[in-house]
Amino acid sequence: MISQHRSPVLDHVARTADAATAKRLLASGARMLLFAGLMWAAAAAGKVPVPGTPVPITMQTFVVMLAALTLSWREAAGAIGTYLVAGAAGLPVFAGGASTLALVGPSAGFLVGFLPAVVVTAMVRGKARTGSVKARALTSLRYFGAIVLGVIVVLYPFGAFVQSVLTGVPFPAVMLASLGFLAGDLPKAVIVSVACAGLSRR
Repeated sequence: MISQHRSPVLDHVARTADAATAKRLLASGARMLLFAGLMWAAAAAGKVPVPGTPVPITMQTFVVMLAALTLSWREAAGAIGTYLVAGAAGLPVFAGGASTLALVGPSAGFLVGFLPAVVVTAMVRGKARTGSVKARALTSLRYFGAIVLGVIVVLYPFGAFVQSVLTGVPFPAVMLASLGFLAGDLPKAVIVSVACAGLSRR
């Protein structure tokens, strides 16, 4: 008859693996909650109106960029998803202290669009290579390209389309007005890319 008892060594290995897994999950959850909180803080910090569109400039795209370059795509998606769920549940986490109604208003497409934007950016950013100044510079450029793809190429049309549907304003007009966000988002993209690639280090 085969013994049903595992050796003490195997038991110890299993317990160690379980503890390590639990620690990783807790750390991952903490990072997601941190960035969800940063999204709320960025919305609460204030907003800058953009002529021609009811959607204001906030620091939220900065947080989206930072999450995409520092978290895994699953963690980044979890952070933005947690933020959106909190707003949908009635918490005043959106710009101007708005909550559920913001998800059916002019900003809805941009709010929901944060999710695909952060996932795309995180998935295409590639691995950081920081062994030399040249490597950090190339990583910074790759990060910048990933942000442009996710936060501009994906987010802008997505947000503009939903806003067009909800307001009845033609999509080209909404999209043209949305390009005003570039004045804030491009400098943010440069700053985040350089910082996350370590190019700012001496």
